[in-house]
Amino acid sequence: MGKKGVLLVNLGTPDSPEVKDVRKYLDQFLMDERVIDISTLSRTLLVKGIIVPFRSPKTAKLYKEIWDENGSPLLYYSKIQAALVQEQLGSAYHVELAMRYQSPSIEAALERMKAGLVESIQVIPLFPQYASASTGSVIQKVMEIVGKWQTIPPVSFVNSFHDNEMMISTFADNAKKYQPETYDQILFSFHGLPERQLKKCDHSGQHCLKSADCCATLTDVNKFCYSAQCHDTARLIAAELNIPATQYSVCFQSRLGKEPWVQPYTSDTLKELAAKGKKRLLVFCPAFVADCLETLYEVTVEYGEEFKKLGGEEVQLVSSLNDHPQWIAALVKMVKEHHSN
Repeated sequence: MGKKGVLLVNLGTPDSPEVKDVRKYLDQFLMDERVIDISTLSRTLLVKGIIVPFRSPKTAKLYKEIWDENGSPLLYYSKIQAALVQEQLGSAYHVELAMRYQSPSIEAALERMKAGLVESIQVIPLFPQYASASTGSVIQKVMEIVGKWQTIPPVSFVNSFHDNEMMISTFADNAKKYQPETYDQILFSFHGLPERQLKKCDHSGQHCLKSADCCATLTDVNKFCYSAQCHDTARLIAAELNIPATQYSVCFQSRLGKEPWVQPYTSDTLKELAAKGKKRLLVFCPAFVADCLETLYEVTVEYGEEFKKLGGEEVQLVSSLNDHPQWIAALVKMVKEHHSN
C-alpha cells in the first residue's frame, strides 16, 4: 500500500522583508479572486495600480520588525508543525507543508506527493474558521492543480476546525500563565472580512446581517459563516477558562479599504473599553495557528500603542498555537480521524 498524503497549507509570507519580495507576495495574495472578490479589471487596477505600489514599502517595514534569525515566524512555526506531525504519524504518511501564496508552493508540494506515489491526499488548510478567502481559496487551488492530473487519487479536505477540543484547550493553556482572571477584559480579535463576503456565504439569503446577533449562535443556516464560527471559538475558549460572557469581547482586525467589514472593529472595541476605564487587556487571536505579522505586530505593537494613547496600560497577546505539543497532537488526531472515516 502507498503512503497516505497529508498537505498542511497556511496563508503565506514574503520570502524576505525586502520591498521587492513583499510586493511579489502582496500581488499574488491580493489578486486572488476570492480575497478581493470584484471583477478582474477592477481588482487589477486596484491591486497593481494602488494597493501594491503604496503598501509594499510600508508593509516591508512591518515585516522587518518581526523578522528574526529564524526568518518569518509564520513559516518557521509552520515548518516545525509539519515536521512534528510527520514524526508522530510515522512512515505510513507523507506530510507536506505549503503556503497558499509564495513558498513553499502548493504546486511543488503536490508534485512531491505525486512522485511519492501517495494513495490519497488529505488537505488541511490551517485556518480554524472557514472563509472563502482562506480555506475556500486553498481548496479551489488544490482542485485546479490535481484536476489536471491524468490519475487523480482520492482527495479530501478539512473544511474547518473552529471547535476542535484540543485546539481550544491549547489556546486556553497558553493563556493560563498570564492569569486571565487578573485582566479587566479579554479580547478575541479575529482577522476581518468584508461584509459582502459574509453575505455571499448565506445561501438562504435571509439570515446574514439581518439582526445584530445573527452570528451569536451556530445554526444550520450560518454553520459555514466565518463570523459565526469565530464567535463559537471565542465562546468555547472562554468556557474552558471559566470567563463569563460579560468579561470578554469578540472583535475583528486588519480592515482594508473603506467599505463595511465584519464588526465590531478591534480599534473601536479598544476605544469603548478605554472609555469604560479598562486598563489591562488580554488578547487572543484564534484565527491564526502560528504567530505572524497580525499577532506579533498588529496586536502587540499597533494596538498596544493605540490603547495606551486612549488611557489604557497594557495589551498582552496570548501566544498562538505554534509548536505546542497539544496542538501537534490535535493535528495528528485530525489526520487519523479523517483518514478513518
